[in-house]
Amino acid sequence: MPNILFVCHGNICRSTMAESVFSDMLNKRNVKNINVSSAATHNEEIGNPPHYGTREKLRREGIPVIPHKSRLLTQADGDQYDFIIGMDEENLHHMHRILGEDHKHKISLLLDYTPDPRAIADPWYTGNFDQTYQDIAEGCTGLLNYLYREGYLHSEKKEWFTNSEKCGIMNSREKL
Repeated sequence: MPNILFVCHGNICRSTMAESVFSDMLNKRNVKNINVSSAATHNEEIGNPPHYGTREKLRREGIPVIPHKSRLLTQADGDQYDFIIGMDEENLHHMHRILGEDHKHKISLLLDYTPDPRAIADPWYTGNFDQTYQDIAEGCTGLLNYLYREGYLHSEKKEWFTNSEKCGIMNSREKL
């Protein structure tokens, strides 16, 4: 089973939201034995819990917030995780810098797993946690479909693959 790490600037908004959303999707499908976590590319928020806007949006959506304190992405994460997923191009730049060349094939953006690859805006600056949630839910659905389609996960419930044909990714691993 794959190990998945979501990454953003401070690890209090987008990556923690993605960790909670994706973990909830897995739990609802009774998928076990996948390590899902999140990390930051910068140290300003290290040790802090998820942003109140993230916590509030997840509460409104009925998604449990994963117990979390912000932590910094480390080179060792490159060995531990199979998918290291950022939210924007700045994240990718710092992920490559921290993880090095040996792990570049593991790095992508979350929305690379959707029909419309793009960055996810940081709600720390935009204040728009609703849009961030929509983008993250779209990306997590695409990632889940990708994992099923590529054989990382198995299920007899074919309806989980709804729209998976649209999730043919051209991700940042292929852009390098």
